[in-house]
Amino acid sequence: MTPPRTEADLDADETLAVAREVLETEAMAVHALISRLDGGFVEAVRVILNATGRVVVSGIGKSGHVARKIASTLASTGTPAFFVHPAEASHGDLGMIQPDDVVLALSNSGESDELLLIMPLLKRHGAKLIAMTGNARSSLARQANIHLDAAVEREAGPLGLAPTSSTTAALALGDALALALLKARGFGANDFARSHPGGSLGHKLLVRVADVMHDGQALPRVTDDTLLPDALTVITSGGLGVAVVMDSTDQLLGIFTDGDLRRVIAKGLDIRKVQVGKVMVLTPHTIGPDQLAAEALKYMEQYRINGLIVVDGDSKVVGAFNMHDLFRAGVV
Repeated sequence: MTPPRTEADLDADETLAVAREVLETEAMAVHALISRLDGGFVEAVRVILNATGRVVVSGIGKSGHVARKIASTLASTGTPAFFVHPAEASHGDLGMIQPDDVVLALSNSGESDELLLIMPLLKRHGAKLIAMTGNARSSLARQANIHLDAAVEREAGPLGLAPTSSTTAALALGDALALALLKARGFGANDFARSHPGGSLGHKLLVRVADVMHDGQALPRVTDDTLLPDALTVITSGGLGVAVVMDSTDQLLGIFTDGDLRRVIAKGLDIRKVQVGKVMVLTPHTIGPDQLAAEALKYMEQYRINGLIVVDGDSKVVGAFNMHDLFRAGVV
């Protein structure tokens, strides 16, 4: 038996070389799947789309862990799915699977006894069978209605024995299946938000511009004939670093910021006599109140701006907000 190595024996270059080799091997395994996608994958998507039941994902060992993740991904992207352990299925859980369900069975070898035991029963029950294996000639692949090829050239690592590349390839193929179904169903951001109401992800998908903007009396508004000292007071009290220039019908005329004020001073103008309308920015960036706050963040980052004016369908100003408001809402 080889004696255990200590920290003093650790070779940094060797450690990094092993890690890089593992990542490269697994990346190559996933990349190889691309050219092998064929009509079987399309048929699997079609069968699942047309199914009136759910997708039952099953596997044992490392394939079982991957199967659980695939079931979770399917369920969160619009395809009802759940995991069933094949050993438990043969001891009563088989009753959870109905004739209108689709079974997705994972096994790298395609010879897992626990899966092969229940496959004939499922077929007699009427469920459609999709096998994801690394061997197209395996028993599981031959029993299935559809086979998805997840074969890899070799497992990663010095020994090439532990399931590494094979589980990565199966996981990636499962993601491809789930997202192809998402696209086919027209599953959008609002649907995703309903499936993910908790956590930061759900928060970003649920918060809209109207939820974060300053409106009503909190909106720092001025008219185009407002003198700069008065506009500066509005900017300061508004807390947004901007005064929104509007007419009597709430139409947007422009904006004036503290940065604009510095530029006016730099020109040597007497700010006590200058009206906002003479020095305002005429074409500020705007957004609608019903758009996602996450979309607003992306827009602000794209144009490198700190805030946005909110206008409705009639181009009337209904609010304004800045990056700090997105921080407070947990969008950033």
